[in-house]
Amino acid sequence: MTGLCQDRVVAVTGAGRGLGRAHALAFAAEGARVVVNDLGVALDGTRGGPESRPAAEQIAAEIRAVGGEAVAHRGDIATTDGAASLVATALDAYGRLDTLVNNAGFLRDRMLVNLDEDDWDDVVRVHLKGHFLPLKQAAAHWRAESKAGRTPRARVVNTTSGAGLLGSVGQANYAAAKAGIVALTLVAAAELAPYGVHVNALAPAARTRMTEHTFAATMAAPPGGFDAMAPENVSPLVVWLGSAAGPGVTGRVFEAEGGRITVMDGWRRGPTADRQTRLTAREAGVTALELLSRADPPLPAYGRR
Repeated sequence: MTGLCQDRVVAVTGAGRGLGRAHALAFAAEGARVVVNDLGVALDGTRGGPESRPAAEQIAAEIRAVGGEAVAHRGDIATTDGAASLVATALDAYGRLDTLVNNAGFLRDRMLVNLDEDDWDDVVRVHLKGHFLPLKQAAAHWRAESKAGRTPRARVVNTTSGAGLLGSVGQANYAAAKAGIVALTLVAAAELAPYGVHVNALAPAARTRMTEHTFAATMAAPPGGFDAMAPENVSPLVVWLGSAAGPGVTGRVFEAEGGRITVMDGWRRGPTADRQTRLTAREAGVTALELLSRADPPLPAYGRR
């Protein structure tokens, strides 16, 4: 490895499995000291015991076993106390925090008419609130550092999804939360730039507990050759975005899948007409149809028939 993140302190949420685990291991391999966050369930699905440590502790131990530095954090990052203790764990263990990777999440998929309020609230809470609160706590620390004359080279990598960028049938709650993360990323990038903080978002496609059953056919590992859906394929871009490299790269959204990286352009103003007067409803409709005839068609939502 290149030591791209040598001595940087990186907190990764939801790092007990899947993408989060891959990110934590990849940062450690590049010299980072890692705070491994996960809620506490062991990798075998139990909640710990004499022979079964919680997932966060297992991944931290895995990093230490190969000569890296890592500590576990088992707090709920969708609560103020849990998010604050995540930052405090980094400061207590290593005296600093350089990078926050917001990754924690889960699915409660339902078609819109069958989606109940609890499934909506639970998914939005973990994904969107679980991004906002750690970001808020880290940002407060970095702002204080900047005001004290110690301007950081801090980085935040948020996790959105193609569902949040294009929509996904059967995932209204997840798609709405992931779209909110994009907006949160844009706002944070603008607000935190004066304090030396870069904030970007990544929409990964990889095999995880969230995707291996929902998209079983496309996520399955091939019998041989390149495993495009392995979560480890996504981590190199996350590590680069979380390093001190790439000055000025902030407020951007990327897709990563296998060996492919795409910059997502997001909303941009397309065809426009200004009549310089108030329109009737019929005139507004004629104008809208004329503009649509000159606009690029939207990309289809995932799962649309």
